[in-house]
Amino acid sequence: MGFGNSDMWRDGTSSSNTKWAEGRHDRYAVLARELVELKPDVIFTAGTSGTLAAKQATQSIAIVTAIMGDPVGAGLVASLAKPGRNVTGFSTLNLELEGKRIELLRQALPKFSRLGVLLNPTNPFNTVAWKQTQRSAETLGMTVHPAEVRLPDEIDTALATIKAAHVEGLVVMPDRVLYTYRASILQFLAKNRLPSMFADSAGVQEGGLMSYGPDTTELYRRSAAFIDKILKGANPGDLPIEQPTTFELVINLKTAKALGLTIPPSLLQRADQVIE
Repeated sequence: MGFGNSDMWRDGTSSSNTKWAEGRHDRYAVLARELVELKPDVIFTAGTSGTLAAKQATQSIAIVTAIMGDPVGAGLVASLAKPGRNVTGFSTLNLELEGKRIELLRQALPKFSRLGVLLNPTNPFNTVAWKQTQRSAETLGMTVHPAEVRLPDEIDTALATIKAAHVEGLVVMPDRVLYTYRASILQFLAKNRLPSMFADSAGVQEGGLMSYGPDTTELYRRSAAFIDKILKGANPGDLPIEQPTTFELVINLKTAKALGLTIPPSLLQRADQVIE
């Protein structure tokens, strides 16, 4: 099924039932229409943009999503308690997380004051999260330098913008385009000896410094319960949107050593996972 990297898939084992946007938000609409033409019982999505495309393509086929940022603000559902439409699943909207990530990065780097943020402004959640990140950083007396990536071919320009700003730390917003080019981002971080904060642990497993957020693998797994209920006759509009209740702090000590950083013991004690 390609849980970690696929943008949409329909319940089934045939590759024709899985649609890949390959990091391009402009492909979602076409892929969503292709899925609808298959007349599935349920469409499964990951991410706000993919879910929006599916919702725009069908008002009748049930849509279950493992990850979406602000479903109410994006117009996907009427409310978390009573979605009222054909979309249900998990919302990871927790704007306090954006501030928490910056606070944790500051604890690892007490003196840093110039923060870079990599984001995709076409992602509805990124625009909301960016505003919260700005507020949180300003509260901590930090200056923020954004770099926008709308399409895959903009990643090099965005990273060059980050480098030119001489930032001392980088926050990578959760987004499918950015996930697709995570290898390039990590290579940039290593080459420029730049500490980083990701929203999911995959970026840290592959060489980033830190991550703080929900266990997305668990959200994918738990999404199966929504699909099961719908296949048994439940109306997706009656299934409340759920939110993660636990969040993981992951720290890569190997990366910290390569950057010449000493992570405070108090922060290491709080970590749910330490990679050595």
